Amino acid sequence: MTGSRYESLEMAIADPCFPEVDITLRRGRHFGSEDGALHQYLVDALEHLEPFYRRFGCELIYRSEGYFYLLPQGDRLGRRQLSPGEMLVGQTLALMYLDPEALRHSGSVPRETLLQRLEGLVGVEALVRILEPRRRRVDERIIAELIRKKVGEALRKLAELGFVDTLDGTRLRLRSALMRFADPVRGSEDTRAALSRLAAGGEIDLDDVDPDSDSDADPDEAGDDSKSEDEGAFDNDDDIPDDTPEGENEHEHENENEREHEHGTPEDEGKTSA
Repeated sequence: MTGSRYESLEMAIADPCFPEVDITLRRGRHFGSEDGALHQYLVDALEHLEPFYRRFGCELIYRSEGYFYLLPQGDRLGRRQLSPGEMLVGQTLALMYLDPEALRHSGSVPRETLLQRLEGLVGVEALVRILEPRRRRVDERIIAELIRKKVGEALRKLAELGFVDTLDGTRLRLRSALMRFADPVRGSEDTRAALSRLAAGGEIDLDDVDPDSDSDADPDEAGDDSKSEDEGAFDNDDDIPDDTPEGENEHEHENENEREHEHGTPEDEGKTSA
């Protein structure tokens, strides 16, 4: 890393790039060289921003692959985790990033290749269980459609976090931040082989899914219970920041209780709302 071109923290945060970088870092986004001026800003301001974020209980991390992200160290900034499906898609994209074929195409790969790699890693049946853990029975006629839908949702989340760019309906651009998914196997003699075993061999425990869940449950009604206990995207030390104000959900529950007290419960009315 080169020296800072900013003489002070005040100069660094006065830069027009700071607001966008700060907000999106707190939301869990990763910045790589693909981000142009915003990435260069972080390179130039790192010396001043590192102590700045420590005051908020976070570490501004710079990896050798050239990307930045914010790592919460305490509870002053909320945390969020990726679902098992998002984690598996991320690991598979990281494998593709390490493939020389992707390098030859400037990191651009077909979505179909991702789907094929996912099915090859874990098999179609296991893939459906990971992507949609509440479903116990899936009509074979809609399996392909379901996989595409859930992988598409995972890609949108990973794009928000700066791991991948969705170029159009058929292609993706892989970003350097995908190497964060390889953190557990850093230092391995063969990173690709180790990451492949990690993705295919048991980071996600499918038996953690609630066996009493409704096999025909609508995935849109599953809520938070649709995630397994082992849903962490990274280790506990590597959670993604969440800038949702603490206590917000508690206030929502308090307001609901007050409304029920004032107007009665659905049972009191003799019917439920639609």
